[in-house]
Amino acid sequence: MNNMLPEENKVSLEESDEMTASFEQAIALGDLQHYYLRLYIAGTTPRSIQSLKNLKLLCETYLQGRYELEVIDVYQSSPELQVDNVVAIPTLVKHLPLPLRQIIGDLSDTEKVLLGLNIVPK
Repeated sequence: MNNMLPEENKVSLEESDEMTASFEQAIALGDLQHYYLRLYIAGTTPRSIQSLKNLKLLCETYLQGRYELEVIDVYQSSPELQVDNVVAIPTLVKHLPLPLRQIIGDLSDTEKVLLGLNIVPK
């Protein structure tokens, strides 16, 4: 059994170097991804206010200049609840970058939130 690739499927050293550089660039750009987040809160309850404070601190610390945050008060706007399948408040929904994620709670556990958002602290 011959495991050799046909000549037309072989990659030259130059092509291999280009592919490696392309992969390295994609990994580097991963740190520059833009985040689109939605935080669902219920008015000015202490838990809602705390979740907003916690999220703003996390975003400014780990995503400065790379995020867009939409805060939705379920008492004033409920159609989005169905779109994002929100069943508990407060809920953070990460729309971008994919995959879509939901984090429920006051967002006080920094490690869990970073993990949920797929952010690796530096």
